[in-house]
Amino acid sequence: MSHSHNHSTTSKNFKTVFFLNFGFTLFEIVGGIFTNSIAIISDALHDFGDTISIGLAWFLEKYSHKKSDNKYTYGYGRFSLLGALINAMVLIIGSTFVLANAIPRIIEPQPTNAEGMIIFAIIGVIVNGAAVFKLKNEESMNARVMMLHLLEDVLGWIAILAVAIALLFWQTYILDAILSIVITLYILFNVTINLKKTIALFLQATPDHVQIEMIDEKLKSIDKVISSHHTHVWSLDGANHILTTHLIVDKSTTRDEIVRIKSKCKQLFEDLKMTHFTIEIELEDEVCLMKDDHEQ
Repeated sequence: MSHSHNHSTTSKNFKTVFFLNFGFTLFEIVGGIFTNSIAIISDALHDFGDTISIGLAWFLEKYSHKKSDNKYTYGYGRFSLLGALINAMVLIIGSTFVLANAIPRIIEPQPTNAEGMIIFAIIGVIVNGAAVFKLKNEESMNARVMMLHLLEDVLGWIAILAVAIALLFWQTYILDAILSIVITLYILFNVTINLKKTIALFLQATPDHVQIEMIDEKLKSIDKVISSHHTHVWSLDGANHILTTHLIVDKSTTRDEIVRIKSKCKQLFEDLKMTHFTIEIELEDEVCLMKDDHEQ
């Protein structure tokens, strides 16, 4: 299967999942109002956030593969971070709204339509399960993260189904509000973690799995390399990383040896998914013109 065909298939799967999720979200909002279930409305909010995520992922799946130009010299892959940030903001605002409505129901529980909740929960498991099935064989990071997100939705609907069945036998309507708060807090917990990671990427933090000291040690292990400095690693989009460094080499190093050193650098860090390298070579008696990293 060709690379372009993979992108085409991924885009079509995102399109299918987007319309599936969008249609069900509208259906879910009506269902939440009909059954008077704050838990279903909470999940509708979650699915609305998912719809935005899927829509952005679908758009960015195409947009991020645009070639670099004079304006975006690293390409357009970093636009995916913008989608993550927007989605996080939508979920945080929506979750605050749900909590504001669910907490009063702890104090004054309201009757819910258990039979209706069961019907909507079964449909929810089927629809979200179909979306997971559609994305399960995709290899892109976007698709894999989205599949896990939709799998969480399936588990959420199973929880709603269990509560609805319990309400058929015991009229403990407070369970609906409790479940709503649990789902919302779970969403907020995960959104906060993802938001923290996204902001770190925007601020060009070193990726979690990368240790600058380890990189410098590996660089010094290359023949003719005396030391390294001004070593920086940041992530373009969370999956593709950029490395820049200055290498001080023996003053007897030849041109061919410099070419070999640069090639060896790239080989050393293949497993770290470094897609861009900038390697500055300095002879041992040469003065670096850049200001030291720690100078004010």
